[in-house]
Amino acid sequence: MGGWFKGFWLGGKSRYIMVGQSLNGMRMHPPYRVDRPRRILTPVVVASPHSGRHYPAEFLRASVLDERAIRSSEDAFMDMLVEEAPRLGAPVIAAEYPRAWLDLNRSPEEMDPAVVEGVGRVVQTPRISSGLGVIPRVVANGRAIYRGKLSRAEAEARIAQVWRPYHGALDGLLGEAEAEFGESVLLDFHSMPHEALDSVSRPGQRRPEVVLGDRFGASASGEIVEALEAGFAAEGLCVIRNAPFAGAFVTQHYGRPSRGRHAVQVEIDRSLYMNERTLRPNADFDAVKRIVTRVIERVIAARPGRVALAAE
Repeated sequence: MGGWFKGFWLGGKSRYIMVGQSLNGMRMHPPYRVDRPRRILTPVVVASPHSGRHYPAEFLRASVLDERAIRSSEDAFMDMLVEEAPRLGAPVIAAEYPRAWLDLNRSPEEMDPAVVEGVGRVVQTPRISSGLGVIPRVVANGRAIYRGKLSRAEAEARIAQVWRPYHGALDGLLGEAEAEFGESVLLDFHSMPHEALDSVSRPGQRRPEVVLGDRFGASASGEIVEALEAGFAAEGLCVIRNAPFAGAFVTQHYGRPSRGRHAVQVEIDRSLYMNERTLRPNADFDAVKRIVTRVIERVIAARPGRVALAAE
């Protein structure tokens, strides 16, 4: 039976929702979790860097937002949509801390001087300017998170204790795949607000539901992106590439097709599987989860010369 606790939906995966432990205490919450298959059968690695929902109590106290508003930038439940990947032989890594607290899809150098004290001069990027650096200043619709600024020490502690361990683990999973299969394929799953596609929706044309970001061909082979696109299209979804999301730090940093390391950012319209106002899964949640599982399986099958999937 699901229910609400401190504004968080407790469904079938309630064991993943933990609130209020101290970052600086002895019992710091783990920065990520990895679900490994019994045997890795594919170079595919699945990641969910923005679905973390462990909100430290001190963070909630420091924020001007209520517990619903602060979740507006969270890719809610995306980790649950991809959780069948280990059954197919692919590991899953998922963030535990939320994007509003620390953005794992940003470089640690993308520090925003408007929210972190003592940063000094930085190279202004569009992400920093919009308040979406590694320590975000705002959530969706430009709503400020904090009353004032964070100390530089606090910002660097978050990076050291969560950002670096997550990326160390992700890099390790990709390295394992490359050692075993000669390549790695990172599928970086995200969700987007329904209105995020307003800018690419055209009158008289079907509204896109999935955006695949490969940095305009720079982060992954065309075969992998085509398998993803064909998979979602076969499920009846409208797919576009690189607009409005071409991929950020993760695809830019890890996507090196010439070296056998591929990375694709997969954005799915949240309204397909959840109520964005109440932050609850909707009636189509399980159907969308099955779609995501089948698409992952299609990508796994698309890699030539790989170990066949074992029947379970």
